Amino acid sequence: MKRSPLTPADLRGVFAVPPVCRRSAEGRALDLGESARVVAHMAAGGLTRFLYGGNAFLYHLTLAEYQQLAEWLASFSDDHWAIPSVGPSYGRAMDQAEVLRRLGFPVAMALPCGDPRDAAGLAVGLREIADSAGLGLILYLKSEDGFGADRDAGLDAVARLVDAKVCAGIKYAVVTPDPEQDPYLEALLRRVDRSLVISGIGERPAVAHLRRFGLPGYTTGSGCLAPRLTSELFAACRSGDFAKAIELRARFIPLEDRRDAWGPARVLHAALELTGIAAAGPIPPFVTALSEAQRRELLPVARHLLEQEVAARREKAPAAR
Repeated sequence: MKRSPLTPADLRGVFAVPPVCRRSAEGRALDLGESARVVAHMAAGGLTRFLYGGNAFLYHLTLAEYQQLAEWLASFSDDHWAIPSVGPSYGRAMDQAEVLRRLGFPVAMALPCGDPRDAAGLAVGLREIADSAGLGLILYLKSEDGFGADRDAGLDAVARLVDAKVCAGIKYAVVTPDPEQDPYLEALLRRVDRSLVISGIGERPAVAHLRRFGLPGYTTGSGCLAPRLTSELFAACRSGDFAKAIELRARFIPLEDRRDAWGPARVLHAALELTGIAAAGPIPPFVTALSEAQRRELLPVARHLLEQEVAARREKAPAAR
């Protein structure tokens, strides 16, 4: 894995947010062999940035599983970003930070949570977590009250963390009815340089966020299934060909619709298994797997996206790095 500090230049790209596979046996042990198949599929489609968070159900890993996962991530190729998440609670994040410190990780993402917190206290805790592990943090803004009930105080705290070099980047994932009309994002960008903020809600708002707000990159879940297509989407945005980008974005919407309706992580987990990319296995409590009816509905949608991915690879279009 890359061990240099994450810079704004590194945020110009697509960050895959993949699942972690588990074995279909008692205990549901992590299956890093099958997880490696997912990484190989993504890398073959041009992706080099791998962010393990909600889609990997990192909220529910035991500390022993977290260490196992971190050791595996640390073995990634030197040209790949392997970024784990920490938290969401302070105590858990501090325990995980020690694991990441020993393995030399340069950056991690701080998971969002709805537990008691306020802007000032959260800023102190995040600074301690970052200092403990000697790493930069990607902050995950998932709601306007994610840094406390006072929106402006929360954004000011984010800006202070950026100025203090605690924050290496921001994953912006606040859902709005129209991604081109987003006062909260505008307020954030008045406080921090937009080069540090990536769109964090997949392909659905990605074109609007890159075109309207000039964000440098975005995260993808569905792109784990179709990495070449999402690489082409990003390349189209970078070149200013937004008509092509919108056409490519449309290919992801059927899968994104199911993810929004049934749970993003649950659907992605099932889609990778249904298409034969990897044996994803069971998902951990406190989450349930898709029903058989949902899997039957998902199967043709996931297969069609993968078929389009295979066709795109045959055309040998250049992938975004």
